[in-house]
Amino acid sequence: MPVRPPNDDTPAAATPAPDAPDAPGAPDSVLAPPSIVPDRTPHPDALARALKTLREVFGYGSFRGPQAEVVSTVVAGGDAVVLMPTGGGKSLCYQIPALVRPGVGLVVSPLIALMRDQVEALRQHGVRAAYWNSSLTFDEVREVERDLRSGALDVLYVSPERLVMPQFLELLDGVALSVIAIDEAHCVSQWGHDFRPEYRDLGLLRDRFPGVPRMALTATADQQTRRDLIRQLNLQDARLFISGFDRPNIRYTVRPRENASRALLDFLADHRGDAGIVYCGTRNGVERTAEQLRKAGLTALPYHGGMSTEDRDTHQDRFLHEDGVVVVATLAFGMGIDKPDVRFVAHLDMPKSIEAYYQETGRAGRDGLPAHAWMLYGMVDVVRQRRMIDESEAPDAQKRIERTKLDALLGYCEAAECRRNVLLRYLGEDPQQPCGNCDVCLDPPSTERWDTTIAQMALSAVYRTGQRFGVQHLVDVLRGRTTERIERFDHHLIKTFGVGRELSEAAWRSVFRQLVAGGYLVADPDGYGGLQLSARAEDPLLGRTPLELRREAERAERPARRGRASSPVRKREGIAGTLEELDDAARERFDALRGLRLEVAREQRVPPYVVFHDRTLLEMATELPQTREAFGQLSGVGPSKADRYADRFLDLLRQME
Repeated sequence: MPVRPPNDDTPAAATPAPDAPDAPGAPDSVLAPPSIVPDRTPHPDALARALKTLREVFGYGSFRGPQAEVVSTVVAGGDAVVLMPTGGGKSLCYQIPALVRPGVGLVVSPLIALMRDQVEALRQHGVRAAYWNSSLTFDEVREVERDLRSGALDVLYVSPERLVMPQFLELLDGVALSVIAIDEAHCVSQWGHDFRPEYRDLGLLRDRFPGVPRMALTATADQQTRRDLIRQLNLQDARLFISGFDRPNIRYTVRPRENASRALLDFLADHRGDAGIVYCGTRNGVERTAEQLRKAGLTALPYHGGMSTEDRDTHQDRFLHEDGVVVVATLAFGMGIDKPDVRFVAHLDMPKSIEAYYQETGRAGRDGLPAHAWMLYGMVDVVRQRRMIDESEAPDAQKRIERTKLDALLGYCEAAECRRNVLLRYLGEDPQQPCGNCDVCLDPPSTERWDTTIAQMALSAVYRTGQRFGVQHLVDVLRGRTTERIERFDHHLIKTFGVGRELSEAAWRSVFRQLVAGGYLVADPDGYGGLQLSARAEDPLLGRTPLELRREAERAERPARRGRASSPVRKREGIAGTLEELDDAARERFDALRGLRLEVAREQRVPPYVVFHDRTLLEMATELPQTREAFGQLSGVGPSKADRYADRFLDLLRQME
């Protein structure tokens, strides 16, 4: 059972804080002072009890990175803003204080699926956890409310919309709160990629519950998003913890889109039997791709907003509860998914920003084992995204933000240097060395450059055709290809026709992508896919300034290699860090353990990773525990899980000796 504070550490009533300015649009009742406020002073051995809770509840021997400092700050009653990569252990940063401090921990979470998974995982560890959202029946709501009032809960998950309801806030007035954690906090910011207006109302929590430490946690927040969420949530006095955005176990690969279906199948050939997500920009693309993958023998399920709720829920549940399922989805899928063993995330279309890309690729390899982020991109992505921005009803300032973010993502795709370094610099870090685990590091592009003449040819083609045609037509003009369309517009008669015959179509497409990435060409504002010259294009077009472009070598796709020679996930000497490092006998044990985990999960109707992560099975397969005591020392196995599962898993290991 969770380690709770001594009985003499119960909260005392506190004097309400002085009145603060009203939150915009908040009803008067929302700002009423709380009737019960937890004590801000931690027990003298708070950190010791936190470590004891970490070991005895969650089965981990020590904190990672800044976790200990975050936990100490919050247990002492301080506020915190925590930026930690997906898989870095953000949840423990608020779950431990919720168990060590008196009262119930309140967690604000944006999605029902995410709440359900985290609550089930906590219950597996013996934590008294619940969620309160629209999926509950009337009787279930009443049960949660009774448990909340009686002190029978350690952690309660709620949505932002639920939390700011006056009736719910009045209920909380009579409850001792240990901590308030706002997860996915980037949703509060207009700079964030998952903006949720309801999050902005959460700024009222400072005045409503002045004695309760508050936390904002996210894996994706650039400097603008960071400043905005701190301001919106009234966390100006909070300690800022940034543990770094690097996910060294993820390999990043970006390729220009050429025969996307074939390229995807080639990529997935190295991921047979793996769980993964394939993102497409349209519903038709989702359905078409899922069908192609099924014909290729994969278990592939579509997921998009045009499907019924029942079908979406069924496909999501299969992804969570079965091994080796690939979900082909629009970008709506994944935010509420806490599945740790996703081995790849593939993008057939560009997302709208680097933040969105980082968040989506971060759904791979949450368990720390090797994973792959693979993306195709092309001019059609840029045109579609910019059209969506221009046609949106967002204010002009917001449109400028979104265009800036899209340009940054295109620059990332076109980069000829280490992908990870480009990504991390955008997110505010300063990496010093190439990562050695991205396509640019593993297969460096050519360092040759096109001279200014090539850029002038491309810009001239745009100008002489009237600044209203897309890339394919412009490439046909430059390569001197006579088509019905070219003849209809007399473009075979212009001076630029055929001047670029020596370059391949792929090379010209690269030239146009680089010109768009550099801001020399922009998509037409009417959204028909045509390219126009920007003001920046005048000088290179007229030869006033040089403009050299990267000359991409023609090369075949190199087979992907998974993982690193030196894995970042090795926990102790003698334990294989990746599945690839297992010998045949250990791999056989791992597969058998995985089968038993699936059997146990189906019996309990929970996802397999809620029982044990792959990392724990990997440790079982290599350390071969023989006793319940040794089993309880495995990473991620606390007393509750040892009591539940030790006998069955130990029996299987003994049978395989």
